[in-house]
Amino acid sequence: MASPGIKTVTTRFCIISDTHTAELRPSNDTSHAYRDPLPPADVLLHAGDITNVGYINEYETMIDMLSKADAELKLVIAGNHDITLDEEYYASTGMKRFHRNIGENLEIVRDLWTGERARNAGIVYLEEGIKPFTLSNGARFTIYTSPYQPEFCNWAFPYHRNEDRFNSENGAKNPIPDWPNIDILLTHGPPVGILDETKSGDMVGCEHLLRAVHRCRPRLHCFGHIHEGWGAQKINWVKGSATTVPVNGDQVLNDRCAYVDLTKGNTHPLAAFGEETLFVNAAIMNVDYEPVNAPWRVDLDLPMADQG
Repeated sequence: MASPGIKTVTTRFCIISDTHTAELRPSNDTSHAYRDPLPPADVLLHAGDITNVGYINEYETMIDMLSKADAELKLVIAGNHDITLDEEYYASTGMKRFHRNIGENLEIVRDLWTGERARNAGIVYLEEGIKPFTLSNGARFTIYTSPYQPEFCNWAFPYHRNEDRFNSENGAKNPIPDWPNIDILLTHGPPVGILDETKSGDMVGCEHLLRAVHRCRPRLHCFGHIHEGWGAQKINWVKGSATTVPVNGDQVLNDRCAYVDLTKGNTHPLAAFGEETLFVNAAIMNVDYEPVNAPWRVDLDLPMADQG
């Protein structure tokens, strides 16, 4: 629900994460929701772990897939498996551990995501920070992105659990701003306690990220990383309540996605900006690295640009 006096436009998002180089199943494979084509949208969001281990040919495969997606804008961040996009980690650890000291050309990797081919396909690779966008439908939004997550089995983009990357009072270099400055958060890892439970029952999200999200109160927070956590949840900050978004398995297979309509014309629209956030864990892989989870499609009311 928009604030009074603010003109809005319905904007559709297609959200995926943790593809790990898995290509879409054939369109006639109706036993899987992750099949060709991806659901059309205004904006496609990929929350990282694009690949298995950051080889150039893996990135090329995923760029091919994203290029074919029907979306005006495709925003992509890295995850811990995309080791060649974390140049410091790759030099110190990743090349020796995963690529047997035969390193990938990092300039080629970077150019794949930032060069002409990606730009022409509407792909925008984002590192940690803040970026505003305006769409052809007139919608505008500001997104905060970060590929980092608490240290995980010595993979890329790590930070120690006692390090606070997201709150300025603890010296974060790229802190998440307070409400109302961010509409969408796109992080690889989840906040603690929200769609972050592993098969062993541990909640492994980041407590500092949770505090930052509570300050920021975006409309939408997308992530992956914890494959078992696939799903969506609405948290109402005013009421202190959490609601799991129901999913109909047959409908998901038919639609090639799980769908949430949070627009003002729907029965259960998102509450006023700052009162409620939709959280989406969009990991395509399950815990056994099988691409059985569905993309998410989310309709949101976003403010129109040029309203003073």
